Amino acid sequence: MPKNKTHSGIKKRVRRTGSGKLMREQANKRHLLEHKRSTRKRRLSADQPVDRSNAKQVKRLLGI
Repeated sequence: MPKNKTHSGIKKRVRRTGSGKLMREQANKRHLLEHKRSTRKRRLSADQPVDRSNAKQVKRLLGI
C-alpha cells in the first residue's frame, strides 16, 4: 500500500509546535513595507495559530 505524501505547499507555510498547535505567518509583510507603520510591521511578524475551522484540513494535508 503506498504512503500518503505531505502537501509541499502547506509544509512551507505551517509548522507544528511542541504542544501540537499549528502556527502560520501573517500576510502583508512581503513587499511595500516602506509606507507601513513600524508597529504594524512588528505586529505582522508574530506567528498566529491556524484557525480552528481550517485546522482539520491543514492536518490532513500535513499527514498528521
